[in-house]
Amino acid sequence: MTTGSPPPPPTVPQRPKRSRARTFVPLGIAAWLVLEIWLLTVVAGAAGGFTVFLLLVAGFVLGAVVIKRAGRRAFKNLTETLQRQQAGETSAQRQGSSGNGFLMLGGLLLMLPGMISDVAGLLLLVPPVRSFLGRYAERSLERRMSAAGAGRLGDAFQQARIHRPDGKVVQGEVIRDDGPPAGRRDDGPRPPLTP
Repeated sequence: MTTGSPPPPPTVPQRPKRSRARTFVPLGIAAWLVLEIWLLTVVAGAAGGFTVFLLLVAGFVLGAVVIKRAGRRAFKNLTETLQRQQAGETSAQRQGSSGNGFLMLGGLLLMLPGMISDVAGLLLLVPPVRSFLGRYAERSLERRMSAAGAGRLGDAFQQARIHRPDGKVVQGEVIRDDGPPAGRRDDGPRPPLTP
């Protein structure tokens, strides 16, 4: 037996709105590739194909050297930091070589075939450019974190670590015990519980 009301229409789930990055990043990469190929053909027509080949090989070799050097510097900074922590130094000093990430990015861009990526990679090898980009990235990240209510970047890392006596780092929260609560007396050590 049916009633006189029609069945409800089927609901169509709405698609989530696509972000701008998901829309424009693939288009930007495609435009960059087309521009790189066009620029390579223009340079090859003006200077010759062998010259372009030598430029690409030189960019790859220079990029590999830069990445290797930046990796060694990062490993050296890591071992120095670990040695300072083992020696008991508690003051965290910020190293001047915080641009290792941009240095590695510059090396990677040099290794990619293309003239635009080589120019961008060479720009990242210039120390003032790296320091400017580092300061800009840090300010931008701190601004986004403060907008999210997280505070400064260093505070977030300091709050997230607790050092155990054996040197291991455990995430958690420190709860300080200042003695027995008011109104409760401490009777001293309790006898062990027996099963």
